[in-house]
Amino acid sequence: MTAEHSLETRLVHAGSDPQKQHGYVNPPIHRASTVLYEDVAAMDASQADPLKRSMPVYGRFGTPTGRAFEAALTDLEGGHDAVATCSGLAAITTAILSFVRAGDHILVSDSVYLPTRRFCDSLAGLGVETEYYDPRADKDIVDLLRPHTRLVYLESPGSTTFEVQDVPAVTSVCRAHEVVTVIDNTWATPAFHRPLELGADVVVHSATKYLTGHADSILGAIVCTEDTFAAVRGTAIRLGQCAGADDVYMGLRGLRTLGVRLWQHQRQAVGLASWVREQNGVRSVLYPALPGDPGHDLWRRDFTGAAGLFGLELEPGTGRSAVDALLGEVRLFGLGHSYGGYESLIVPADPVTHRLPGTWAGRGPLLRIHAGFEALDDLKEDLARGFDALAAHLP
Repeated sequence: MTAEHSLETRLVHAGSDPQKQHGYVNPPIHRASTVLYEDVAAMDASQADPLKRSMPVYGRFGTPTGRAFEAALTDLEGGHDAVATCSGLAAITTAILSFVRAGDHILVSDSVYLPTRRFCDSLAGLGVETEYYDPRADKDIVDLLRPHTRLVYLESPGSTTFEVQDVPAVTSVCRAHEVVTVIDNTWATPAFHRPLELGADVVVHSATKYLTGHADSILGAIVCTEDTFAAVRGTAIRLGQCAGADDVYMGLRGLRTLGVRLWQHQRQAVGLASWVREQNGVRSVLYPALPGDPGHDLWRRDFTGAAGLFGLELEPGTGRSAVDALLGEVRLFGLGHSYGGYESLIVPADPVTHRLPGTWAGRGPLLRIHAGFEALDDLKEDLARGFDALAAHLP
């Protein structure tokens, strides 16, 4: 397999070498901590490698299973190398801590994943100032850069309100000013979006979601350029970051079907979102794959597909009791966080409490929906019951 092969082919084969796996298609699971050296010279050589990549050293520094997952994701993202972590949030925090120091200023998209925001807020205790910026900023982000701005953090689309960022515009400005860019690519995955090709320096993933795809593991990953890898890998080592053997195996297994799963998620989400926005009580649907969405043009330019996650804004003035009535009637949609598995989910979101002041002013309650693999008609029928319950509570 080479880089000239299509993405679909690389998803099937990346990170696997049956000739080195005794002929078996899947890499084995290495559950390991202690590594035995052939001799003192080998031990000394392992200790001389600051990034612990040239040979097995200790389970915390990686096993062949983890390396296979990292190699596969590196290939798919078009990066230099990758680091697997114990969770998506661990990938985010490790990536940020790799580049910031006391006295630094960082810019973070106002639409990021809430735990990312909470972590960035906590950096004040380490002497790092976090400033949140409008995710619709493009090259104008230059006006927010300061002499001590060290990092710009992007997430496209945003985690609950799904703004699509102009990644090439932001990264070109940052490169000109020697500011590192980190972007969360969990929603689209490398199957639909490759931010390194658009100028980003580091890509982070909650591999818990689409990469594994079955709601049965917790895993994160960081994919780096050649210039950023040593910093990220070194920070991961100092923080004791590592991923469990079974989880990285789940990540590898998930990659094999990522392409077909994401296309099905997109078909489901497009069908469901198009139907939802015609229902009574709905003000808007936030999904960049739909024409008319504010991010649709950027999505068409920079993405090759859309995931199964979108937002649903109800009419302004819809009360908590009405929202609770809707959520109380659905059965196929699980009331739960996360996304990326085969199951459909729905959860209320509240951008008012964790966004810049006025961002959601005058707008209605927000729900986040993940379209799973149940029959589309069954999902519509399930939500229809919820909308009937909602209507009964409206004026």
